[in-house]
Amino acid sequence: MGVPVERYALFFIIKFLKKITMNDKVREITEGLQHFNGTEIFYQIPLTRTRFTDGLKYLANVAGCFWLITDVSVIAKSLMDKSYFITIDFKRLAEKEKTELECEAIITYSDGNDNIFESHRYSFTDFPLDKLRLYFVDNTLMLPSEY
Repeated sequence: MGVPVERYALFFIIKFLKKITMNDKVREITEGLQHFNGTEIFYQIPLTRTRFTDGLKYLANVAGCFWLITDVSVIAKSLMDKSYFITIDFKRLAEKEKTELECEAIITYSDGNDNIFESHRYSFTDFPLDKLRLYFVDNTLMLPSEY
């Protein structure tokens, strides 16, 4: 006795709808981020006193990723003695890379000239985008378009 066809079909319909919903969310976020050039208001993470911009406030709200902003600001702040300008690259790994590296995503911190300071692996992430670049300059975290 196997799984009824109706339950099997329902499983794939739900999975398909979640994928459509996620693709819509990614498209919404990506399109929304294109509208940020400079910033009008600086926000602050109380724990680190790191500032962040309108674009990152938007990203945190729509993607639910305040954890990402906090994590990268703590690490970038600790690297300020290595470089005044730090690039932060989030990358969700392809299936093969996930298996090889035993993680779902990697965040790399560099000076923007291929000098990597640190890389951090994340076993799990709910961040919807496959990749994202941020800048950390003068204790401020921002989108590249806000630099």
